[in-house]
Amino acid sequence: MYLSSINPVGEIQWWYYLRTFERIGFSNCTNNSGYYPNSWLIMKISVIIPTYEEEVKVGELVSYLLKHQSELLEEIIVCDGGSPDNTVAQAEAAGAKVLHSPQKGRAAQMNYAASQAQGEILYFVHADTLPPASYLANIDFYVQHGYTSGCYQSLFENEHPFLKINGFFSRFDRITCRGGDQTLFVTRQHFEQLGGYDEYYIVMEDFDFIRRLRQAGKFIVMPEAALISARKYQDNHYLWVNIANGIVFLMYRLGFSPQTLLKTYKKMVYYPRYPEKPEVSVKSKS
Repeated sequence: MYLSSINPVGEIQWWYYLRTFERIGFSNCTNNSGYYPNSWLIMKISVIIPTYEEEVKVGELVSYLLKHQSELLEEIIVCDGGSPDNTVAQAEAAGAKVLHSPQKGRAAQMNYAASQAQGEILYFVHADTLPPASYLANIDFYVQHGYTSGCYQSLFENEHPFLKINGFFSRFDRITCRGGDQTLFVTRQHFEQLGGYDEYYIVMEDFDFIRRLRQAGKFIVMPEAALISARKYQDNHYLWVNIANGIVFLMYRLGFSPQTLLKTYKKMVYYPRYPEKPEVSVKSKS
């Protein structure tokens, strides 16, 4: 039911068909009209998945992404931060290219994977999230329309009322409505111009990067939704997680250090996959 509800429809679906015709030889089928001025370009997409202790989820995600691949997919990279479990084995078995990050931390892992990726577009996906089956066509469509970055809306696997509210507000293009679980695409050029993720942020790295992306380029909240795990909410009270998110976000905007943000969040929310002694940087690169 979920997959059928987010397959390509409307203009995205026609775009996919027209791009397919181009690649088999009808190269002028869209760009003669001038509506898709860059449609002759084929920009390959590298999917990047940062992991730490994700043996339960990562194999499912990689298999799902490969099942819905097209000629737009360059590679699927899993960049692991030293997981002591079977995350690496599960990722390799599912068909991903596995990298071992020299530094633990989601920002550092994503930056390292981006430096090794071959695609012209980078697509960052958390291991407990499933993007729409049309993810490659969606990204291709918006990049060809001039967007340099973007994300999906939120659809949680649990239908609790609080999570439905969270999902509803994710359609609005506001920084408070964003999050890494919504996945994120960005052109390599734009990524490199901004210096990638700021490794100073051991938490809130996605908010910081999306804030800079929105300021420096054309950002899109796509109308489709990514299916997001509700495990953090199920391990805690739904309302309490939202309160904790709001408090930590406010502290981030007020300039509290990432170490303080992480300490506050761990006090408020049970999240067993946090490392007991996170490795932190002492200053920002920006």
